[in-house]
Amino acid sequence: MSGKLKSLEEVKAIAAQARKDGKTVVFTNGCFDLLHRGHVYILRQAKASGDLLIVAINSDKSVKQIKGPMRPIMPETDRSELIAAMEMVDYVVLFDEPDPYKVISAIRPNVLAKGGDWSTEKIIGSDIVREDGGQVAVIPYLEAFSTTAIIERIKN
Repeated sequence: MSGKLKSLEEVKAIAAQARKDGKTVVFTNGCFDLLHRGHVYILRQAKASGDLLIVAINSDKSVKQIKGPMRPIMPETDRSELIAAMEMVDYVVLFDEPDPYKVISAIRPNVLAKGGDWSTEKIIGSDIVREDGGQVAVIPYLEAFSTTAIIERIKN
């Protein structure tokens, strides 16, 4: 497993030190099941928003809770290894909850980046980031690039 994969406590300490050093900590999250161009685009744009990009990935248990019993397609070990292998990603953390609120609360990023398929008011953790004086970056959604759409094309 990549040295980029960390526990919540580890990324919490890494983020705190980065902020202390004057760096901008960026956070994003997702299932990242069947990695595609839309994921790469969001991660590149997120990294451009700061110095350190931390990506939280839903565990298999979490994906099943929110996407149903047939998901994920790829297990968490594969999904986290693929995301960690990307040059723009600094650290990866897995989480079991259905949403990343606990992770965002622990990390306290300066920037919370999400894809444009999320409206600003529905972005989980935006309240925490704004309370700390940070910003929420909504990255424009690339149409036709989604795991669900890929699965539907394969099934058809």
